[in-house]
Amino acid sequence: MSELTDLSLHDLSAGIAARRFSPVDVVEACLARIAALEPRLHAFVHVHAAGAQLAAEAADKAIRAGHGLGPLHGIPIALKDLVEFKGHVTTRGCAVLKDRVSTYTATLAQKLLGQGMIVLGKTHTVEFAYGAWGTNEHMGTPWNPWDMQTQRTPGGSSSGSAVAVAARMAPCAIGTDTGGSVRIPASWCGITGLKTSVGRISTYGVLPLSPTLDTPGPFARSVEDCAVLLEILEGYDPRDPLTAALPPSNPMPTLRRGVKGLKLARLPDAERNEFDPEVRSAFDRSLKELEAMGADIVELAPGGRTLRESGDLVGRIISAESYPELAELVDSDTLPLDQAVRARVRAGASISSRQYRDVLAAREKAKVEFAARIDGIDAVLTPSTLTPAIPLDTVDQASTPAFSTRWANYLDLCGLSLPNGMTKGGLPLSLMISCRSGDEAMALRIGWALESITDWQKMSPAL
Repeated sequence: MSELTDLSLHDLSAGIAARRFSPVDVVEACLARIAALEPRLHAFVHVHAAGAQLAAEAADKAIRAGHGLGPLHGIPIALKDLVEFKGHVTTRGCAVLKDRVSTYTATLAQKLLGQGMIVLGKTHTVEFAYGAWGTNEHMGTPWNPWDMQTQRTPGGSSSGSAVAVAARMAPCAIGTDTGGSVRIPASWCGITGLKTSVGRISTYGVLPLSPTLDTPGPFARSVEDCAVLLEILEGYDPRDPLTAALPPSNPMPTLRRGVKGLKLARLPDAERNEFDPEVRSAFDRSLKELEAMGADIVELAPGGRTLRESGDLVGRIISAESYPELAELVDSDTLPLDQAVRARVRAGASISSRQYRDVLAAREKAKVEFAARIDGIDAVLTPSTLTPAIPLDTVDQASTPAFSTRWANYLDLCGLSLPNGMTKGGLPLSLMISCRSGDEAMALRIGWALESITDWQKMSPAL
């Protein structure tokens, strides 16, 4: 049954409904793949094998008895190690917290369980989710499965979730994105990742990094699978007041409408040279493919901050908001913390309340200005990352690969990253589709159109 690990959510659901295989078969196939690959890939902090097997048996019996909970009943998923799951360890990627057990379950996990989905385990994250390379000094860095000879950056902070999905250990997983932490791992691991709008998915029970910017989102191997998961995860939660601001995204009715007549703004020419040549080549090909399907491609009008300037301000917000939450840990030099992460969080100590207030005020002004700048534009297109995944031993922890993602967090956009090519050396490349806050349906629609005429999402690492 090893081929079960290659199936989409739709195909898994259809197969279970037709009784070609059972939830037990699916979970056992995932657990077998985890057992075979996990010692090398290091995607999981904890694998909930016994619990997942019991849940699969219960799902099988319920479905056979006519008591199925919905199309995703019996399908496995993995959770980033920031998501509270009662009775299970949630470490926040921090070795100091390796024995911390959740006393309640996050809203998003409750919603998945309510659909009958089965949690396979918790996946590794950069410590406190503060880092985009995907590294973790004390708990270990997941191995990007696209190069089994040279360890390369998996992307962060949702590194384990992306590796688990890319390596077919789970059909889908949950990550979080504060400055690129879904889109960057999706890019470097060759899968699809959705950065949702603030308030789209409840953050109740998701351990915070920056409450202003934190957004949970799904990883999957297709755009449609991300849309399916979004429909389950979104919605009002009285425990997270920000969820009251957005009506349902309702992505499925418009998913297959295509891009004819849409106006899409591309990366400004002035910022193209920042990107690796192979990244630019794949990006240009995607633009031509969208144009051939009837989209109107225009250059993003000049104005506002550059991508890099916006990213720097996001870093200030994250540091200012994370330091009060984590000061007790990062200020204790005797604790075994990732030194690069410690420095990023400690930077918040030097940001005054007035400086923090000024950055937030400038952000609100920038959001209004950007809305005028993209008036009549349906989406902004950029590459997801500057380069393909790089060797781990070349990483400069004083830098960030979030150049082309943080600007979207700064402006409170939603964004979809999906595969759009491969390098000559066999590493995945990715396109990012950014849309207005609340317009996930448009990002998914554009992504589905591109995916429907290409096969990049079907590529898988040779393991």
